[in-house]
Amino acid sequence: MNLQHCVKESESGMRLDQLLSTLDEIISRAQAQRLLKSGNVLVNGKPELSPSRKVRAGQQISVTIQQPESTHVFPEKGELDILFEESYLVVINKAAGVVVHPSAGHASGTLVNYLLHHCQDLSGIGGVLRPGIVHRIDKDTSGVLLVAKTDEAHQHMSKQFKQHSVKRQYQALVWGVPEMKHGVVNAALGRHPVRRKDISIVENDDSEENDNKKGKSAVTHWRVLQSFEFAALLACRLETGRTHQIRVHLTSIGHPLIGDPQYGKSPLKRLSGISAELSKTITNFRRQALHAELLGFEHPISGEWLEFKAPFPDDYNILLKAIQHD
Repeated sequence: MNLQHCVKESESGMRLDQLLSTLDEIISRAQAQRLLKSGNVLVNGKPELSPSRKVRAGQQISVTIQQPESTHVFPEKGELDILFEESYLVVINKAAGVVVHPSAGHASGTLVNYLLHHCQDLSGIGGVLRPGIVHRIDKDTSGVLLVAKTDEAHQHMSKQFKQHSVKRQYQALVWGVPEMKHGVVNAALGRHPVRRKDISIVENDDSEENDNKKGKSAVTHWRVLQSFEFAALLACRLETGRTHQIRVHLTSIGHPLIGDPQYGKSPLKRLSGISAELSKTITNFRRQALHAELLGFEHPISGEWLEFKAPFPDDYNILLKAIQHD
């Protein structure tokens, strides 16, 4: 596939990878950067490799998108909790502990492996290791996940995610009770400068010389659903879907997720005033207390609005009931 785009006045000054990611056929900024690095992008007929190159009005951009390679991920039989399925989409209630797609250290036993065994017709746009994957949730987060079966559906759904028109709501059990009943965290996120596996809040700087420090804009709306003596149940609605967004944003306002081993480590004093039984339940909950409760979107072909809700898994229910009855 070959794309042609003439830079508009309103797009002048944008980074090249940012501009490319706005095109319907390019599903993410990461894909745009891969296309640039592989020499598949021409600016005024000359190859351009730099993602941070600033574009100017009137420039002609040509992009070659090669057909996806045949997948080398092997189908595996595994348990899938399917909320909805038809010829274009499948909606899954992902169990905690399941990795979404193969990666270093996770060559098998992923949701993609199970899906390939189940339906065998996933979209190829996500690449060899991510067929059908429109968005992701963390390994130890449970809840609703959307997968595309066709390239057309994948492109339409990716556009909705880019335009932030998808409705995404999570429920989170956090340490402490917020003083306000609701609020918004608007803070850009990027890789931690030292702990490279961590995400942190960074200053959002678009200048080329500060490209390594630049964060991606991230907005989380939260409200208190239930308050307890030492914890709270929050509903979190995402405008953006950045890696570890809710986990980092809630930690930044002093309310880390219970059980989060990466961002939510809690001092022992938090457990000093509760019963031994509840303390044991919390200690035995070995993942972040985060559940992707609801996902709403327009069907990529019919335009019908669809919403899917996933019930709490057993471990989350046990933890919540223990806190409620303490």
